[in-house]
Amino acid sequence: MKASGAGAVNEANRWAGGGSWIPYPEEEMQRASHAIATDAGLLVVDPVDVPDLDEWLADLGEETGAGDVAGVAVLLDRHKRDAAAVANRHDVPVGVPEWMSGVDGDLDAPTTALSELVEDTSYEVRRVIDNTFWQEAGLHDAEAAVLVLPEVFGTVEYYCAPGEDLGVHPALRFTPPKKLKRLDVDRLLVGHGEGIADDADDLMRTALRRSLSNAPGLYISTVKNAIF
Repeated sequence: MKASGAGAVNEANRWAGGGSWIPYPEEEMQRASHAIATDAGLLVVDPVDVPDLDEWLADLGEETGAGDVAGVAVLLDRHKRDAAAVANRHDVPVGVPEWMSGVDGDLDAPTTALSELVEDTSYEVRRVIDNTFWQEAGLHDAEAAVLVLPEVFGTVEYYCAPGEDLGVHPALRFTPPKKLKRLDVDRLLVGHGEGIADDADDLMRTALRRSLSNAPGLYISTVKNAIF
């Protein structure tokens, strides 16, 4: 599921407002990390650290006009990843949603409320899931119609039932966060796999609508892949 080793900045989703990298494209999880350009600087989201990352971030900051890294964001309670290492190297805090528990104490870096990091930007922190087992936030830019969401959706094989290009997490198939349908989204960045830059709105709404009906196909294909 997870690869190890040095990894690399395998770029994905680069556009005028930021970019993503998938350190180990061969791994099953295909963990994706992002850097989004804001008026306050670059905001690095759920990073997996790799060699030459700082050079890539500097180039992205210059190209987008965002400049230096202004902070690192953790959007999922179990996605601490390498947030502390990246933040410490750039001498910036890690932003964690105020309502997300059990994260601050596990980070060996200064932390702050994520809402403060995006206070003077076009991004807004969205509380997507908040329960005992799962705490997930999203970053939404209503003006640019960009949504960064680490776990609800994915584009990798183990997320997608046959015929799906975007799927709901296998554990959320019975109770997907349907409130996301109210958001306007042209670009969707996910935590596993490449993001969606075309028809994101339609794909997201379709994934939510068919989450339950397509669940058997997803589970059957997962079992088949595991056996064969």
